[in-house]
Amino acid sequence: MYRIFIVEDDAAIAGVIRRHLEGWGYTVRCAERFDDVLSEFAAFDPHLVLLDVSLPFFNGYHWCQEIRRVSKAPILFLTSASDNVNVVMAMQLGGDDLLAKPFDLQVLSAKVQALLRRAYDFGPSSHLLSCGAAVLNVSDGTLDAHGQRVELTRNECRILQLLLEHKGEIVSRDALMTRLWESDSFVDENTLTVNIARLRRKLEAAGLPDFIRTRKGAGYLVEG
Repeated sequence: MYRIFIVEDDAAIAGVIRRHLEGWGYTVRCAERFDDVLSEFAAFDPHLVLLDVSLPFFNGYHWCQEIRRVSKAPILFLTSASDNVNVVMAMQLGGDDLLAKPFDLQVLSAKVQALLRRAYDFGPSSHLLSCGAAVLNVSDGTLDAHGQRVELTRNECRILQLLLEHKGEIVSRDALMTRLWESDSFVDENTLTVNIARLRRKLEAAGLPDFIRTRKGAGYLVEG
């Protein structure tokens, strides 16, 4: 089922949109923290975003750029200013479409369906994992941290993915090696150690020192 994230600071408008889209069978969540929209986005990992332009703290254009660093999910701007300048801004900064307020809910749902169909011809395929300032995009093996985009190898991505899927829990070396074996390449204790050391260096360079912690004799941990 498709997940839709609404970033609209007018609670009444957000509520109407949410109820309408839930009636179409979508899973919908409304942003609550407008000073940290990206964290809520990463935690929900939506397939589409409805993004108001005028927001407290930072405007919708700012959050569009932040989202585009970690995801290709379609973004539909909602704005009361639909002049040419705003339309151009929305498209240039990574938006996919724009809908002027006030709008008809049937037009909104038609645009949502069109954007989802265009983006996911073969079904939903978004997969983000987050912890603090780190957002891992499993689909393309990239990590976003403090505005930096870090390219990970397949093994590094699989290690971090497993740790994030079990954040707050200790993951054993055997479990990590089993995950790496899925890549059809030979993996031994030394290979795992080398990959974790290299991953830690990349995380530290991105402003995430001690992101992966060692529990001697037990395994590794990313604290939630």
